[in-house]
Amino acid sequence: MKRWILWLAAAGAVLPIGASAAEPADPIGALLSGVASRIQPFLETVGLKATLYHSGAGGVGTRDALGCKVVPMRTAAVDSKQIPKGTLLYIRQTVGMPLPNGGVHDGYWYASDTGGAIHKGRIDLFTGATSASMTPLMTLNLTTLTVTEIGKFSGCPHE
Repeated sequence: MKRWILWLAAAGAVLPIGASAAEPADPIGALLSGVASRIQPFLETVGLKATLYHSGAGGVGTRDALGCKVVPMRTAAVDSKQIPKGTLLYIRQTVGMPLPNGGVHDGYWYASDTGGAIHKGRIDLFTGATSASMTPLMTLNLTTLTVTEIGKFSGCPHE
């Protein structure tokens, strides 16, 4: 049933009623955002208390629990009993946050990491190499975020 709903939502996003004169700067991101907004009511959404981490924090490595390179503003550490590693997440509170490359966040995160302090009801968002990288997300630290499981990914996610 979920697959059917996802297909219908994707078809609606790909086949818009009216054509736009200007192409979006990130057509794939725009497509995913359109699909997510249409299917979100049908997907499981959970509230998770957010914490932030960076690679300079207490010897945190540059690799996630899948063995992949951690990606600033994309990698999320989760309790794999609650959210399986390899899950694509949508966190609406992060939409519009500044990205290291100068763009803005589309709300998509990769559940590819775990942590000793990350248990049920928690999510840890990777911000970058230094504590200064946490600044854009500091308003979300220790707040409850709306986290929606959008789909699955395989291999290593990238920016």
